[in-house]
Formats: sequence, C-alpha cells, structure tokens
Amino acid sequence: MNFFWQEVINGLFVGAFYALVALGYSMVYGIIRLINFAHGDLYMVGSFLGFSTLSLLLGRGVGAVTGLALAFVVAMVAVGLLGTGVEKIAYKPLRQAPILSLLISALGMSLILENTVLVIPAWGPQFLVYPFNLPTTGFTLAGATVTYMQVLIFVLCLLLMAGLQTFVQKSIFGKAMRAIALDKDAAQLMGINVNQMVSMTFLLGAGLAGAAGVMAGLYYKEINFMMGFEMGLKAFTAAVIGGIGNIPGTVLGGFVLGVLEALGSGYLGSQWQNVFAFAILIVLLVFKPTGLIGEKIGGRM
Repeated sequence: MNFFWQEVINGLFVGAFYALVALGYSMVYGIIRLINFAHGDLYMVGSFLGFSTLSLLLGRGVGAVTGLALAFVVAMVAVGLLGTGVEKIAYKPLRQAPILSLLISALGMSLILENTVLVIPAWGPQFLVYPFNLPTTGFTLAGATVTYMQVLIFVLCLLLMAGLQTFVQKSIFGKAMRAIALDKDAAQLMGINVNQMVSMTFLLGAGLAGAAGVMAGLYYKEINFMMGFEMGLKAFTAAVIGGIGNIPGTVLGGFVLGVLEALGSGYLGSQWQNVFAFAILIVLLVFKPTGLIGEKIGGRM
C-alpha cells in the first residue's frame, strides 16, 4: 500500500507540471482553435532562461531566494513575450488559412526554437545542470515520502493555476477572452479587440510554460534542448483528457494523466510510461472525445 501512495504522490507532482504547461494549449485552442505545437518548446526555453539567470545571479553573490525569484520573473516575462512573438509571426498571418497551414507553421516554429537553443554557445546540445539545489529533506505521508521541494513546487503550481482561473473568470480581459471563445465575430462587433486578446492569451500561456520550465530544471536538475518535445506531447494529452479549451478540465487532466502514468510505470515498468500515457489518450478519444469535463466548443473556458 505504501508503494501505491508513493506513486500517487509522485503522479500528482508530475501532473502539476503537465497541467501548468497544458493550460497554454487549452487557452490557445479555446480562443483560436489552434493546437500550438511550439508550446512545449517555450517550456524548454523557460528552463534555459532560468538556468542562465540563476547562473549569472548566484555567480555575482546574489542570495538564493532573490536569485530564484528573479529567475522565475525573467523566464515568465521573456517566454511570455516570446509566445506573443510566435503568434504574430507564425499564426496571425495564417489565421484565415486552412487549419493544416497553421499546424505546419506550429511545427516549423517548434523546430526553429529547438535549433535556436541548439546553436546558442552558452546552451548548445549538451545536458546542463541547474546551478541550484533545493533541499531534499521531507516527511512521511500515508507511508510515502514527500520532500519539501515537492511541496514547494506543487503549491507554486497550484497558485499559478488559481491565479489564471481567477484572471479569466473575474477580470475584464478574461471576460473578453471568454466572449471570443464563445463567438469571435460577435465579440468583435461588441468592440472587443480580438488581436489584442489573442496576444494576451499567448502571453499568459507561454508565461506559465516558462515558470514550469524553471521548476522542472530545479527538480530534475538537468535540462537539454529536446526536453520540450516530450513535455509538449504529454501536456497536449493532459489537455485532451480533461477537455481542451476548458481550464478546470485541463488542470484535472494533468493530474489524472500524472497519476495514471505513475501507477502504470510503477506496476508495469518505467519503459511503459509513454506507452501507457498515449494509450490513455487513444481510449479517451474513442469513448469520450470531449474529455472528462469537456463541453461543446461554445461553452469552453
């Protein structure tokens, strides 16, 4: 039983990463019906920016707490702006084009981001080790070991998710986003600046991905230029499981995928981890294509 609860806790922790990145997929799809396949690479860029910021600040004697806080801010702001740049360059000119053109453009941007990181001398193709180690001590819960680092990162993920949900539901900009998701033409006739709201959607989603990238670097210690590919696929799977375009559903999908993946790999072997995750996606698409709490398109977000 202890093994079971250990896998559940590990799954919830990994699921928080999936959910945080998946929110970017979900928001963009809810607004412009696009699967942004470059989103996983924004997560990767955030991890590298966090690495460089931490290395620079710690090397100059800045305190650990201040360095971590600034690394998160730099990663979230820079990756958020990068996300809006990707939208304006790769997606906005093709907004009226067939969906296949947008998907090809998204895949192209993914390759561009990966290869840009690859050729930057300070980053390159090698694995980089994060210059900061969070404490690995912890406590026992239901017979399972939980580290304080896991608690810290998990709570931070929850706060970011709650902040996004509050912004979308309560702010005037969030209401405008939901109006566009419901009916873009009607929203435009009511005076909502659709282009501005689309850019803000990319800004928020990419910023969350940047934060997730820094947290992944702190937890897994090593980063590389291909780390966004697998995370992008897993996050997309999480969004579909919960109901892509639905923010609470996407968060639920991330946790569900994390737990089921952890249990599957724990009992069947880690070599089955990816097979198990995508098998879940296939089964769900066959029996409930709208996701666990998905709705008709007009009711999303």
